[in-house]
Amino acid sequence: MLKTYLYLPDELNKEIIALAKRQKKSKAEVMREALKNGLESVQEKSDASCQVLFKLAELGKKHKLRGPKDGSLKLDEYLWRKEWKDE
Repeated sequence: MLKTYLYLPDELNKEIIALAKRQKKSKAEVMREALKNGLESVQEKSDASCQVLFKLAELGKKHKLRGPKDGSLKLDEYLWRKEWKDE
């Protein structure tokens, strides 16, 4: 196991200590579990976002949809219906 140093805000440290006492675990074990669960959550969200984009692309191909030829130039206007001007 790799030893790592981490700076924590006082409030977060207090929460970790309290949770460790309630669960009768060490602070290190509580922090490892929290990091693992947090990483899994982030990966799931990232994977879900990619899957949505792939499904949208498949729908576009299936229905032979075409976007505007100037889509990269007028992206903001098409997305937000706003024309950005030099301010």
